[in-house]
Amino acid sequence: MGRVITAAGLAWATLSSPVGPLAVACSAAGVARVRFRSSPGGPPPQHGGPGERSELLAAARDQLAEYFAGQRRAFDVPVDWSGTSAAQRQVLTVLFESVGYGETLTYGDLAHRAVAGPDGIARPARAIGRIMGSNPVPVIVPCHRVVAGNGLGGYSGGTGIEVKRWLLTFEGALPATLDWDASGAGLG
Repeated sequence: MGRVITAAGLAWATLSSPVGPLAVACSAAGVARVRFRSSPGGPPPQHGGPGERSELLAAARDQLAEYFAGQRRAFDVPVDWSGTSAAQRQVLTVLFESVGYGETLTYGDLAHRAVAGPDGIARPARAIGRIMGSNPVPVIVPCHRVVAGNGLGGYSGGTGIEVKRWLLTFEGALPATLDWDASGAGLG
């Protein structure tokens, strides 16, 4: 699995992907973080021996590798939501549970699906965009599948919007252009 370290209650591992190197972290409860290594605030440097959560970490890493190899369309590793606010947890859980591989929906549509509590009032689409930008588990919790009503919208992972475009093309939600590279060359 590569090197694993345990820091701040999280065990980290890295993997290569077509969108660049990724780091995945697990707590005892589940996957707590997925980070694009080109993004600021990445995981600590890789050193040390096996972590406490090696089975869960291996499963998360393997499922990400299977996804990028085109062999997995849904993740079934548990997600640790403890590092998220109630609003993040509500919206990201709805996204994780209801938007499948190759599907997209708009920020506004997700706002309506993830109504805020018993009053039935949806969050503004702009608030959904902020929640997508703060998603601690991108790819597994597929914030790349949430798009603007007039285009792709933003993406804060890796090299930004080009990673989102690559993921959506890879899943078949966008048509491939003549120069699309399934290996993701140039994104990492």
